Amino acid sequence: METRVVGSYRFILDFSQPIYEQLVQQFRQMLAKGEIELGSKLPSVRDFAVQMKINPSTVVRAYQELERDGLCEKRRGQGTFITSSADQVAGLRREMAENALESFVEVLKILGVTQEEAQKMIAGVEWK
Repeated sequence: METRVVGSYRFILDFSQPIYEQLVQQFRQMLAKGEIELGSKLPSVRDFAVQMKINPSTVVRAYQELERDGLCEKRRGQGTFITSSADQVAGLRREMAENALESFVEVLKILGVTQEEAQKMIAGVEWK
């Protein structure tokens, strides 16, 4: 694992996994947490690749994936920008939370924890 920084973005890379997938996932997390300003301009593909020390085609693929998800858009002659839609980001956040909950519940089921036990456990967790 290695940490790399591009502007105000910090990425943790695991070189045993596809890098573009990690970039997409980490951009999604930053958006969901509100760490990226809506409508902000992303670094150019070339600048991003140079600063991350990765192949530009990897950045292109990550940006394309984010664009497919409706989380960014290309503007001809201007670059790539994060969506300005708060609703789009709220939907992303909700989707990520639901996926995390589903995974959590599956693990609890495997462990034999009942819904009532899980609810008590959750109620006892301190949220910081």
